[in-house]
Amino acid sequence: MDLPDGLTARPLRMSDARAMYELFATSEQADAGEVAIEPEDIEGDWQRPSFDLEQESVGVFDGPTLVAAAEVYKTRRAEATVHPDHRGRGIGTWLAAWVEDCSRRRGGTLVGQTVPLGSSAERLFTTLGYREGWTSWVLVVPEGAAIEPQPLPHGYLLRDLVPGADEQVAHLLVEDAFNEWPDRQPSAFDDWAARTVRRPGFEPWQIRFAVDPDGTPVGVAFMIVTEGCGYVDQLAVRADQRGKGLARALLVDAFERAREHGATRSELSTDSRTGALPLYQHVGMEVSKTYQHWMTDV
Repeated sequence: MDLPDGLTARPLRMSDARAMYELFATSEQADAGEVAIEPEDIEGDWQRPSFDLEQESVGVFDGPTLVAAAEVYKTRRAEATVHPDHRGRGIGTWLAAWVEDCSRRRGGTLVGQTVPLGSSAERLFTTLGYREGWTSWVLVVPEGAAIEPQPLPHGYLLRDLVPGADEQVAHLLVEDAFNEWPDRQPSAFDDWAARTVRRPGFEPWQIRFAVDPDGTPVGVAFMIVTEGCGYVDQLAVRADQRGKGLARALLVDAFERAREHGATRSELSTDSRTGALPLYQHVGMEVSKTYQHWMTDV
């Protein structure tokens, strides 16, 4: 199908990063009631070596104004939105077709997107015949809530990342843990680094290790703090070290670090593939938002 009269489409450019951020922030505010995305998220995503901005993104413009956009990462994961003022014109359907075609052209067999439960995007995917995937939750430690200490096993300790020495270790811990999930694509070191240690503004305190009595890192947490919110972006413990309370200790430590750096609340997200929801609820976190993944064969 064609775009509505007066609209044009082209691949996105690095110079569009700010407009992309503003578009997604406006959509998040309308769909979820708050803005979670940051400009640094766009910059980090677009600097991943495996992402081809020219081939795997599209922007829809009304004159010079970006009113809708989509990107597809590794043929599988889509991020697309339409500005609330331009919904109901068929642009979302056009983007969905573009996403499916992009995935197909790049060798994919399945593509999908995670969207707020009950949103207009969810209704669109239902209409287009997409099927449900996993459920995701955002959990929060509310402002002022007590953070209960979580003791480490004897001989274990927590420490910051040492630049130049620990980056590959952190990546391996995350990959080994996350690759246990079904329907999860591995991430090369440079892709992981683009969103963590090479993310604009990164500081070593944002990555914390749980270290065993021999000095070997066996768990890791990555934290982002922005506008009063600490977000635990990644949390992983080596399989043979689980059941010792290391994840809880890393989590509580991340909350405390976030407060030290100005956060008044802390958040993280998890989904039904991980089975980790009870862990987070155990340390006092509460579900604040629910999302659903929708996917289709291409």
